[in-house]
Amino acid sequence: MGRAFEYRKAAKFARWDRMAKQFARIGKEIAMAVKEGGPDPETNPALRRVMQNAKGVNMPKDNVERAIKKASGADAEVYDLITFEGYGPHGIGIFIECTTNNNNRTVANVRAIFNKVGGNLGKNGELAFMFDRKGVFTIELEKMQMDWEDFELEMIDAGAESMEKEDEVVIVYADFEDFGSVSHRLDDLGIEVQNAELLRIPNITKELPVDQAKEILDIIDRFEQDDDVQNVYHTLEITQELENAL
Repeated sequence: MGRAFEYRKAAKFARWDRMAKQFARIGKEIAMAVKEGGPDPETNPALRRVMQNAKGVNMPKDNVERAIKKASGADAEVYDLITFEGYGPHGIGIFIECTTNNNNRTVANVRAIFNKVGGNLGKNGELAFMFDRKGVFTIELEKMQMDWEDFELEMIDAGAESMEKEDEVVIVYADFEDFGSVSHRLDDLGIEVQNAELLRIPNITKELPVDQAKEILDIIDRFEQDDDVQNVYHTLEITQELENAL
């Protein structure tokens, strides 16, 4: 079914079923983008990208504008991006990205979940080799309005690694270092991006029996329910058998 399908299942299996969580996640990303580059999306590419993503998850425009205004105020929340790496049961690697305004709380919560499920919180950098950091752009096929071969040439010239069509969307992959250049090229071409993210795609995966795999997915869901957690990546292989059992 393609890398995009496999990635979405591996990276955020249950997250997108919770609209409130999506909006909270976007709100934090807006706060961080405004802090770094200001409240004007015309001069702040990071904010422009987050606003595109907000539109992609149907976040109301009023919510976005309120989040930008709040992030621009003197009493705006200040968030830090912190990561955690560890192993869950059955040798499954888990990489967690958090945005938090209280590091001590976040560390305690993540450690508590690892301990409760029989996992092990490791040191930063311990699992980094298991994941490739990629830029992933999702574009609605009907909004491209461009010849496919011309589009491919433009993306390759901008530094894209690969492209694929899946259902009604086009997925563009780029190395972390080329994220900005691909994003700028899409802007220059007038192509509206439904979603653009820097993601960690597992390059090593492990297949488990369905009952053990479900156990891992329950653990992933537990992490994702924490308000400070933005993304959870793991090395569980999502098999067709598991898909059918869910």
